[in-house]
Amino acid sequence: MSSFVICRFFGMVVFSIIGIRFGEALAPYTSLTSEQTSLIFFGLGALSGLIATPWITIIPLRHWRRAASEITVPQLMVGLAGGLVGLLVGLMLAFPLSLLGDPLGKVLPAIVSVIFGYLGLNIFSLRSREMLDVINERIFGRGRRLQPYVSRQLLLDTSVLIDGRIVEIAETGFIGGTLIIPRFVLSELHRVADSSDSLRRNRGRRGLAKLNELQRNNDLPVKIVDDDPEDFGEVDAKLVALSIQMSASLVTNDFNLNQVADAQGVDVLNINALSNAVRSVYIPGETFDIRIIQAGRDPNQGVGYLDDGTMVVVESGQKYMNRDVGVEVTKLINRPTGRMIFAVPQAAGR
Repeated sequence: MSSFVICRFFGMVVFSIIGIRFGEALAPYTSLTSEQTSLIFFGLGALSGLIATPWITIIPLRHWRRAASEITVPQLMVGLAGGLVGLLVGLMLAFPLSLLGDPLGKVLPAIVSVIFGYLGLNIFSLRSREMLDVINERIFGRGRRLQPYVSRQLLLDTSVLIDGRIVEIAETGFIGGTLIIPRFVLSELHRVADSSDSLRRNRGRRGLAKLNELQRNNDLPVKIVDDDPEDFGEVDAKLVALSIQMSASLVTNDFNLNQVADAQGVDVLNINALSNAVRSVYIPGETFDIRIIQAGRDPNQGVGYLDDGTMVVVESGQKYMNRDVGVEVTKLINRPTGRMIFAVPQAAGR
């Protein structure tokens, strides 16, 4: 039995009892008997409880839990400080307001205190990053530096978890922020892990194993959120919508998803682009040693790979198959999918 059903049942009982009490109290002012009035208000109370209870209990609670899980501890402390400042202002106004005649003198102090406490909490929460920057700069002398990245949210898609390189990147400490994994991405990962196809099943299990490694990393917070944009059917569309909703950066290996998210103004971090950026850079004329391991597409070509995975196509290199040879770079090609180096054997280059 779901929490919504249980909540509606108890709400219906409570509102029914309240309805009966209202009916008994209002019976003298109607032309109906006490039993008839109580029965009418019993039905209205039961219907109201059935419809309204989740909206005043479960839904606000879930919204509060989601907001509490997304806010960082420094932002929470700043927000609480703002609430205290607002209550202090309300307390200062309470005495002059209490001098007013009844009923305003009794009601207004409490109302003003609640309003100013709420305003202080919200204003300080909305400007918490700027206030933390000022505190770091003026009091501790630290300036901004990495502060914008501390509260950054990074939304991971399924391909990144299956790929697994995010774990090694996180361990290096180059990632700043909170890794966020939506529940619907986990569900997709479980479906892949339960696939009848052995290759898909192994990929899914690898993704789950990498997720466990991420969660064991104490230096990088990992959150699993229940947010699920229901108006979007596909997982990719949900990821883009959720990135916009949470103002989060999307981390992916999917080139098509990268293009779609980028077109909608989402900040995208592509692991493949990062991999290409840190690969070895060679310019025409430089030399290095490479082991030829396979034939190229064109006649007499040989192909080898650098330690970072960069493909090296060696003209007239097929005769050096399964041998180490010194080569000279002739051309370098950068593509979104990777980097390719063209070279010739060093003796031929000279």
